[in-house]
Amino acid sequence: MRRIFYSLLTSGLLAGAAQAQIPSYQPQAADLNGTAARSCALTHQKAALRQPATTVAHRQKMERYDVKYYKLNIALENNSRNVGGSVRMLARAGAQSLDSLAFELYPTLTIDSVVVNKKKVTGIRRALGDVTVGLAQAAPANALFDAYIYYRGTAPNGNSAAIGNALDTDVDPDFGTSVTWSLSEPFNAYEWWPCKQVLTDKADSSDVWVTTSNINKVGSNGVLERVTPQSNGKSRYEWKSRYPIDYYLISVAVAPYVEYVNYANPAGGPRIPIVNYLYNTAALNYYRTEIDRTPGFIENYSNLVGLYPFAKEKYGHSMGPIGGGMEHQTMTTQDGFSFTLTAHELFHQWFGDNVTCASWQDIWLNEGFASYGEYLSLNAFSTPAQARSWMDNAHATTMQSAGGSVLVLDTTNVNRIFSPRLSYKKGAAVIHMLRYLLNDDVKFFRALRTYQTQFAGSTARTTDLQRIFEAEAGVSLDTFFRQWYRGEGYPTFTVRWNQVGTSLYLKSTETVSMPTVTPFFDTEVDYKINYTNGTSQTVRRRQSQAETSFTLPVAGTVSSIQVDPDQWLLNGSGLVSRDNTLATKTAAAVLPLAVYPNPCRETLQLGSLTMRTAQAVVTDLTGRVVLRQTIGASHTQLSTAALAPGLYHLQVTTPEGEVSLARFVRE
Repeated sequence: MRRIFYSLLTSGLLAGAAQAQIPSYQPQAADLNGTAARSCALTHQKAALRQPATTVAHRQKMERYDVKYYKLNIALENNSRNVGGSVRMLARAGAQSLDSLAFELYPTLTIDSVVVNKKKVTGIRRALGDVTVGLAQAAPANALFDAYIYYRGTAPNGNSAAIGNALDTDVDPDFGTSVTWSLSEPFNAYEWWPCKQVLTDKADSSDVWVTTSNINKVGSNGVLERVTPQSNGKSRYEWKSRYPIDYYLISVAVAPYVEYVNYANPAGGPRIPIVNYLYNTAALNYYRTEIDRTPGFIENYSNLVGLYPFAKEKYGHSMGPIGGGMEHQTMTTQDGFSFTLTAHELFHQWFGDNVTCASWQDIWLNEGFASYGEYLSLNAFSTPAQARSWMDNAHATTMQSAGGSVLVLDTTNVNRIFSPRLSYKKGAAVIHMLRYLLNDDVKFFRALRTYQTQFAGSTARTTDLQRIFEAEAGVSLDTFFRQWYRGEGYPTFTVRWNQVGTSLYLKSTETVSMPTVTPFFDTEVDYKINYTNGTSQTVRRRQSQAETSFTLPVAGTVSSIQVDPDQWLLNGSGLVSRDNTLATKTAAAVLPLAVYPNPCRETLQLGSLTMRTAQAVVTDLTGRVVLRQTIGASHTQLSTAALAPGLYHLQVTTPEGEVSLARFVRE
């Protein structure tokens, strides 16, 4: 039987015996303007221009086998970058027999020996970080093989990883605690342990054993099976995880921590321990209110996108002075605790850890969703107004520069991979627009749960996410992803309007910030119509060309129009004005349209149509679009079977801007 060793390990243990009451949230500027959680991105930018450690040829050698299991058995202290011990790699050869084993290890670290299938290898070839060892006996095709790599040395100190060094040590300036911790993202795990740094090859399971002085505790992935006493005043912390894990998410953190445990109780799932390793009692007292938000965050995310993916093991935090946070699987490393930082790193457990981007080109699948987790948490535990403030800031940050795609074209540039503006904020804005596009939260969150289930323990690309959302939308989303993922910039809508009688004439002209890259954004837009009597209604219309005209029935005197009032779209601030000449110019293009039978049931026949193609949009009395269909001379029927009984407005618009209107009743 597995022993869960979460209590009474050392003196100074503090454990929450019961679920803590979720503290009320008092809005903090740093949570809403992005500066708190943006440290996750900004500190990544401390890195210089950095290329992946390995060569293409060496990666091809590593592709010849599939890693099944890693076991790190190493020695570390809380005040040194010295590391040494062994790494066991259990792997399966590919379709061809394997006569050599290729892996990565930083060139200044010494390899004492390599043993494969109990036979010590004699030839070790090293070229910078690329290591190749010849096998005494070839591993047969599709066969498992076992490799032990014994090594030692001092991890480099060149600030080459995403946040500082892959293995770093420092004294926290506020609490005075000396800590050694790892942070291997994006391709720097090889700076402290021998491994295969290929995103698409997750190990099926892992163990991390760390021997350290008795004063210390060691935080890592999975469940702490036991702490085994060693000689010379040391102990070995033995962590075990049986979930798939990517190389850069394997972690260690070593310090004279105090431990504080609280619990999450997600609906339909087990009670989940949240194991927090804090610098000392002073740090625990200082951050306890923020730490105690974590259970509520886990429960909310589990309800929205599926049960916490590592519920059979744990979640937790290890403190380290890293200048932000890093979402190590089941045990995030954070320098402190704030509302949005904790929410951000936790949502990574779903988006980044359970499902990992298959290429650094698609880092937004990690960082955009983690950022959107901040928005979701503010909406759940603060107020919609505070969540709106967060999204306003995300849009403003994105639009600080005219261009830039969410797709990362240069995956050798750490600064670009972890761009706060593009990978984080624009990524979150794209997710928000996907939610708007579906116009149905049931479908939106079902798509996210499908993504989590379908790619659990694996990796995914943007095209995988696109296919899932297309299944929910029922239409191709190529245009959306071409504009917002691969494209650059954003649109601005300049709107002119006028009212004549019960008709509102509206003309929207779209301009774009990067016309040479993305000349037009085909999108739906919300328009809020405010009336002089204090009421309002919001209608949604498609911007299908740069200049698009609409004619809408209104039931009162219009006082003003607002574009995208709820800030769903990433768009600039355009001028909205009344134009008294608009009715005259537009009226000539507005034509009556005969429809029959009226009332109708299954279908509605449109009168004689001469245009080759046109867009038919049906709205209910609230202005909500309930049907959209392409029609024309060869297709003159609307399928109305799915509509509820009631009165509807029909607008037919040609590509040239001619508008025809009709009303009909569905029985």
